[in-house]
Amino acid sequence: MSQITIKNHTIGNGRPLVCVPVMERTKEEIIEEMICLSDSCADMIEWRIDAFSDFTDYNAVRDILQVAAPHLSDKVFLYTFRTKKQGGMAQVSEEVLNDLHDLAVESKCVDLIDLEYFEEEHPLRKIRKLQKEGVKVVASHHDFDATPEPEVMNMLLERMYEGGADIVKLAVMPNSRKDVLNLLEATDLFLQEHPDTPIITMSMGSLGSISRLCGEHFGSCVTFGSHKMASAPGQFEMNHLREILDAIHESNR
Repeated sequence: MSQITIKNHTIGNGRPLVCVPVMERTKEEIIEEMICLSDSCADMIEWRIDAFSDFTDYNAVRDILQVAAPHLSDKVFLYTFRTKKQGGMAQVSEEVLNDLHDLAVESKCVDLIDLEYFEEEHPLRKIRKLQKEGVKVVASHHDFDATPEPEVMNMLLERMYEGGADIVKLAVMPNSRKDVLNLLEATDLFLQEHPDTPIITMSMGSLGSISRLCGEHFGSCVTFGSHKMASAPGQFEMNHLREILDAIHESNR
């Protein structure tokens, strides 16, 4: 299986990395939470910039990234603007989103940028541009209402793979246990067909919580846990999540 190594963290093999989102609203709260998580069990920190009340204040965004940078030397840093269409907290123009992505690149401290693949007008062009500027790209798609049919999930993953992203991500909402099994099967099938590209998948909510724990067996390389605020339904508290994943990993030896 393909692996990506960032700051001594291997993405794509072994125990899934624990990613914890920063969902705070103010500049001070965001910085405080990032510093707190820098000394936690998290392997990866995700800044959900759509939760920031002043994300259109580009100087404030720069300030946050500058202050946070020294505290991120041991953590993979994922930068995400989740739009309302994909379950996020805000909607922006393509121009503003491009500006926010440019700020991430300029900061030199962002390792991964989440790109909502099917919301982009020219996703392949955007992916290549970001990669040339030195960051890796997670092509993502989220469905907070349902779990698509297996052939649709396979198509979504295949399209994101063809776009050339470093990692592909699919998050869906189950309405039955079969939905959860279908998501796990789609994950396994993708890895069989494309072992060169790490994948992140999850079935959200309490019904899909098992999908956040079994990545080492089914192939999902990152799982999301919560600290103060969850970014999606069904997330485990980060310390509890890490303990479970470590136990599963140990049992595989």
